[in-house]
Amino acid sequence: MKKFNVVGAILVKDNKILCCKRGPGRALENYWEFPGGKIQEGETPFEALKRELEEELLIEVNVKKEIFDDVSYDYDYGRVHLRTIICELISGTPKLTEHLEYRWLKPTEIGSLDWAPADAPTVEKIINQGL
Repeated sequence: MKKFNVVGAILVKDNKILCCKRGPGRALENYWEFPGGKIQEGETPFEALKRELEEELLIEVNVKKEIFDDVSYDYDYGRVHLRTIICELISGTPKLTEHLEYRWLKPTEIGSLDWAPADAPTVEKIINQGL
């Protein structure tokens, strides 16, 4: 089974979390996710997340130096190992380069979205335990 090491941002601004909807023609099309992407060889999860957010959303963030959640999920195309990290927006407004839409939601509101299976346990953790 192919393995993917990825990282996702729990991006917080004004006590709301950035939720992104995957675009058409991609795996998990129309599911919601925490923005991020693949960790490249030689990168730490923290470096990868900062890079991915700059590339995908054209924003600058402060990445916390601890993993919030660590989840593995087996999709039909392979196993995804997702580490989520809390971040704060430093500058910029998210631009949709790969996603269909985004929403800033309160932690109590994020459960209303249709999340990708690998992201769902982190959503539950946020709802039940907070940030």
